[in-house]
Amino acid sequence: MHKVAVLGATGSIGGSTLDVIARHPQHFRATVLTAHRQVEALVALCVKHRPELAVIADPALEAELARRLAAAGVHCEVASGHDALTAAVSSELCDTVVAAIVGAAGLESTLAAARTGKRLLLANKESIVMAGSLLLEALAASGGVLIPVDSEHNAIFQCLPGGRPDLGKHGVRRIILTASGGPFRGRGRAELAEITPEQACKHPNWVMGRKISVDSATLMNKGLEVIEAHHLFAAPADVIDVVVHPQSLIHSMVEYVDGSVLAQLGNPDMRTAIAHALAWPERVESGVASLDLASCAPLQFEQPDLVTFRCLALAFQALRAGGDAPAVLNAANEVAVEAFLAGALPFLAIADVVESVLAELPAQAVVDVGTLCERDAMARAAARRVLRNAC
Repeated sequence: MHKVAVLGATGSIGGSTLDVIARHPQHFRATVLTAHRQVEALVALCVKHRPELAVIADPALEAELARRLAAAGVHCEVASGHDALTAAVSSELCDTVVAAIVGAAGLESTLAAARTGKRLLLANKESIVMAGSLLLEALAASGGVLIPVDSEHNAIFQCLPGGRPDLGKHGVRRIILTASGGPFRGRGRAELAEITPEQACKHPNWVMGRKISVDSATLMNKGLEVIEAHHLFAAPADVIDVVVHPQSLIHSMVEYVDGSVLAQLGNPDMRTAIAHALAWPERVESGVASLDLASCAPLQFEQPDLVTFRCLALAFQALRAGGDAPAVLNAANEVAVEAFLAGALPFLAIADVVESVLAELPAQAVVDVGTLCERDAMARAAARRVLRNAC
């Protein structure tokens, strides 16, 4: 029986994870559930899954959470704040941690899980983008296991022998990340000048949160995944390719030196990757319908448009720069996307903000979490200055 902490339980990944867990009560139990500020949604999940601990990130909401849980007849511990979150993932309450908090906010708890030797199911790509070397060092020191939950990286994991990242040993020529192209695939820059947040959040294939939906629309999400693949699989930038595949049925591929290309296919439903990660190295039913190949539309592939969707090119630039450039990229992007969602920044200007901050803050070596967080704060401040100057 695996005791699972679901960080970001009220989000789309959290919901899919809990759906898979509920299908296998003999194998998994959700013992820790966390949320940012969504008290009502967290209470509803606690009523259904009966965890041992519920954590709300905002301390001002702890009393309300406790009151509502008591009123609902749920008897579990209640805590709040970042320290409570890191303490929970480090405790004996869980042996498996699903890191699904969106953005840099998930860094500390993800690192805490890695340091204590947990089985870490990583859906928070920003953590490894920001602090990939630190995260992998923590896992190596603690003996923890990392299994990627992002559909693309989980696909690569499945296409490598035993999921192992030693590419040279296994004769890997290329890692090929697939991208749907987002809601604006095929459009030029002139057609994207007046894009609204509502349009950007309407992904054609996946149901996701607003921030990741915008990242998918700009192709920054794919850029972050390129950096993630670099760390997860010890892959240089030059062996990572991106191909647009609008059907989202092939989730990624690995090409070998003998010409073989292994692909992982499935319907576009995150429960497939989550079920694989939860049960690995075994397999369990996920609730996802079988892929009916005979009824599928023809599979398409095309090169990404790096002129229109400049964020992907900027991510490759940050990866090649090395050091903390990916952390700077991520911080600037989070500020820019927040401004876009608030109606304060045009869609195409997201890339402009990121580019300006990367130019202002050249890459520095990653030393420790403290200095990394300082650079993250500097990048956010720089992005806000760019926004103010643009107004």
